[in-house]
Amino acid sequence: MTSTLLTPPPVSAASSRSRAVLRTVAMVSCLPYLAIKTAWIAGSHVGMPEDSTLLDHRGAMIAANSASLLLDSCVIVLALLLTQDWGRRVPAWLLALPMWVATGLLAPVMTGYPLQLLVHAVNGPAAPAASPEPFLDEWVFGVVYTGFILQGLALGSLFVLYAGDRWGQLWRGRMRELPVRTVTGSVQRVAATAAALFALLPGVMHLLWACGVRAGLSSARVADRSADYYALEAVYAFFAAVTVAGVLMLAFRRGSRVPVKVPLALAWVGSGAMACWGGWILAASLPGSSDPGKLPTQLMSLTYAVQMIVGMLVVVVGACFLAERDT
Repeated sequence: MTSTLLTPPPVSAASSRSRAVLRTVAMVSCLPYLAIKTAWIAGSHVGMPEDSTLLDHRGAMIAANSASLLLDSCVIVLALLLTQDWGRRVPAWLLALPMWVATGLLAPVMTGYPLQLLVHAVNGPAAPAASPEPFLDEWVFGVVYTGFILQGLALGSLFVLYAGDRWGQLWRGRMRELPVRTVTGSVQRVAATAAALFALLPGVMHLLWACGVRAGLSSARVADRSADYYALEAVYAFFAAVTVAGVLMLAFRRGSRVPVKVPLALAWVGSGAMACWGGWILAASLPGSSDPGKLPTQLMSLTYAVQMIVGMLVVVVGACFLAERDT
């Protein structure tokens, strides 16, 4: 970003108060999750059944919880950065990258958990094909996911306000007002086309798995399928479609009457969800069991890896687009 974008106009008193409230909500909503993770790392079994599978590998559990605790702590740092004067001088990339990751990790939770609750309310919780091994007490999911939703709403609102102040001119206007031929136009179109083609694999596979197809799933995953599982797979398929729609509109200037911020938002949220959850699930699926049935199949691993590639390609398109708008 150019230096002229580093000195946005001062924030009004009313806006400053609303941002302070959002900052408080974002920070406070992190506390239950951080407290639970800290307790587990310290050796507590709060929220875990006595024979929880999480207790089978103490070292791996500590490592995973330490990583997730660090990630959620970043929400507090971001909430401060988005509301303090010093945060307005942070380089664009240093803010955009963690916000993209936060968006990608929180967006599927914000859509998936309410969808799961809706499915339960309509049909009741569907029992899996076989009794799964115990994992966590039910109340843990309610506390954690409610906190994530509050974090996403508060942090997302703060980022929209911050970005509007600092870079709002980059997405003003409608798609028809954008120049068709640009310096990086060919790069954007090639990357967008590749992203759309690659997205077919995770999009189709998640849709098939959401519809009950067993192809490509490990035996353990097949046995553990439930209403929650189907809802999440539908959410992953949805974000694949959102990503493709956003990046193709952006690169090929489709939707002449659509505001520029719409495809940018679709590409931002969709690519983050695909890349970050693809990477998170892939990392969580790394071999940690001697039972072959619990390991991810090659198709599952390929699906998650391709999701990450799609996200990176969309980032290329977005970076080129914004860089040209900034000139």
